[in-house]
Amino acid sequence: MQKPRIVESLPKILVGLHLEMTYATSALTGKLWSQFMPRRMEVTNAVSQDKYSLQVFKNGFDWNSTDAHTQFVKWAGMEVNDKNSIPDGMQSFDLEGGLYAVFIHQGLPNAFPKTLHYILNEWIPSSGYEPDASRPQYEVLGEKYMNNHPDSEEEVWFPIKKVRH
Repeated sequence: MQKPRIVESLPKILVGLHLEMTYATSALTGKLWSQFMPRRMEVTNAVSQDKYSLQVFKNGFDWNSTDAHTQFVKWAGMEVNDKNSIPDGMQSFDLEGGLYAVFIHQGLPNAFPKTLHYILNEWIPSSGYEPDASRPQYEVLGEKYMNNHPDSEEEVWFPIKKVRH
């Protein structure tokens, strides 16, 4: 896996659907996306056709925890210009800006744990950065994303901050 690019992201407004889940119930992700995708064209003020998949953890979340019962809120959405036209049944999410390491995940969704393992156990320890648990981790599903295809690519935006000595 290649080294990430480091990006200072501006705040974004997302509009979409969300569900509470745990790692043990993460199969609900498919349900969430199957509800959002047929309705995505209702998001009339989208910045692009890119889709965002966010994992919002409670502040202080430990990225090294592998507890299957860790709760988080999963979002399926798109970036919008403003909150003026949110489709019925959807909600907005204010994604604050900040420092992110952006990785490329290539392959099937079931290979994502390997990407996350690389980020947490290989890249982070030698990077001079640490996870910023106060901000969401998310994926941008752009034009190279092909659902459940081995050649699919998505950007993994991992929140980071400089290590304080």
